[in-house]
Amino acid sequence: MSFDRFSDLWSVVFMICPGKRNLITDVDGIMVGNAHDSGARSGVTVILPENGATASGEVRGAAPGTREMDLLDPTCMIENIDAICLSGGSVHGLASGEAVVSWLYEEDRGFSLGEWRLPIAPSAIINDLGMGGSKKWGVSPNYSDLAQAACEDASFEFSLGNVGAGMGASAGSLKGGLGSASIVNDEGLQVAALVVANPFGAAVIPGNGTLWSWALEQNGEMGRQYPPNAIPDMNMQMSQEGKSGENTTLAVVATNAFLNKAQLKRMAMMAHDGMARGIRPIHTPFDGDVVFALSTKQHAVESLGIGRRDQITDIHVVAQIGAFAADCLTRAIGRSVFNAEPLGDYPNYRQSHSGAYADHTD
Repeated sequence: MSFDRFSDLWSVVFMICPGKRNLITDVDGIMVGNAHDSGARSGVTVILPENGATASGEVRGAAPGTREMDLLDPTCMIENIDAICLSGGSVHGLASGEAVVSWLYEEDRGFSLGEWRLPIAPSAIINDLGMGGSKKWGVSPNYSDLAQAACEDASFEFSLGNVGAGMGASAGSLKGGLGSASIVNDEGLQVAALVVANPFGAAVIPGNGTLWSWALEQNGEMGRQYPPNAIPDMNMQMSQEGKSGENTTLAVVATNAFLNKAQLKRMAMMAHDGMARGIRPIHTPFDGDVVFALSTKQHAVESLGIGRRDQITDIHVVAQIGAFAADCLTRAIGRSVFNAEPLGDYPNYRQSHSGAYADHTD
């Protein structure tokens, strides 16, 4: 199939729906593993592309904690990564990235440099210290052990909410967590997002109880949100729900389309707008918000009028994939908060705002 007009392209890409799992694992080649320490109220999530993935990323928060982020710049040599590691624990959680590298090395995965095998596992952390729990660094939680367990746990199915790096997450005054969402189309294109939602800002519209993500909900994935009433005061002050210094939202967006690093950089930048639609305010001085973007390169999209191409050169296609990634990220944020369970001093969304959605029991 080829396309003679841009409108023909849009008519195909808009025949879309959530994937069968509605998870980032709907993108061919992506697996996810989670492990957490319930007593310490923290955990680790690992995204494992089965055969590696081309990757880039974008930092927009003012307080990031990352590892190997510079490698993802399109001007840098390394094209492919072997894993992405997301962890709680603030700076202590960065130990999880080293453990993922060790696990990948034992699996004989990584960048080949002569006789050496060098696994590439960019990582980022949230600050979940305010969730409480028993934290004795190096003992409980042991982020190296959690990262190893997350790698061993990797599969195509995983739960949302208080799972992995989402165990200790909060979203304003509510419990946050792990979320994911996907879209696919009839031509085999797959785009998806995974998020650890732990923002300073709120995921709920003030004065309504409706999630900011409500307009993009698919198939009742957020309990069938009611449309919100008008915001009572357009002179809204910045949310004071969150606790400064205990924040950061991390996300991974992925596609099976054959994108290069520069195109993935644009995809990550566009996906940050999905974060802004699901959380207000976002990218504050207290957040270390990061989006990673991955391509498993298992699908050749047909470009406008020129047939199938392994490398996507049509900028309209790149733009549409970026827009889909942003939409998936907004939905993933809504799902992360909707599926979270109460923990410590943080109630969950479902018990706090049951009147804002249809699928609930009184």
